[in-house]
Amino acid sequence: MSTPSHPIRLVGGHDLQRSRLTVFFRLFIVIPHVIVLVFYAIGAFVAEVIAWFAALFTGRVPLGLHNFIEGYLRYSTRVLAYAHILADPFPAFGAGGSYPVDLEVDPPVSQNRLTVFFRGLLALPCVIVLYPLQIALNLVAIGNWFVALFTGGVPAGLQSLGMFCLRFQSRTNAYLLLLTPRYPAFGDTPASLPSDQAALPPLP
Repeated sequence: MSTPSHPIRLVGGHDLQRSRLTVFFRLFIVIPHVIVLVFYAIGAFVAEVIAWFAALFTGRVPLGLHNFIEGYLRYSTRVLAYAHILADPFPAFGAGGSYPVDLEVDPPVSQNRLTVFFRGLLALPCVIVLYPLQIALNLVAIGNWFVALFTGGVPAGLQSLGMFCLRFQSRTNAYLLLLTPRYPAFGDTPASLPSDQAALPPLP
């Protein structure tokens, strides 16, 4: 399920076994993570604003800001995977360690300052696409919940669909949060495909 050529990669998701007990109470068990994510998101928003100005003037997001925002996105992806029953273990609080459904993010690279300035507008088509994908992801969670309660596992088809939706969501958020200049993609893309810093001439 990994697409190595893209700088934002959703990996894992191979384990289809689920605990019936934790699945039954999943929406309640995930509440502490939702609370932590609210505060984490505030910090990530502040970091993203600073990163936007930094990238606008220097053409690159500083490593410290990149790592902080990456940690938020990785943690939120794990929580979403757990909440939608795409993974079974209770996630650790924060982005440390590993998880059965995890996010890999490449280090920061140079970004075109013009595309940084208009990042919100450029990402708008992807944000629109996210609405039906979020509905599909919620339907996957409902289907996984019922099936896992009776069988102790989830269907491979629902798992694949859920990973597909979560992968595109993660890539769109990474693009919006300036973690990558690569435009979000549904599937694999060739490593030689130019990112947006090559599409437009750099500003002086």
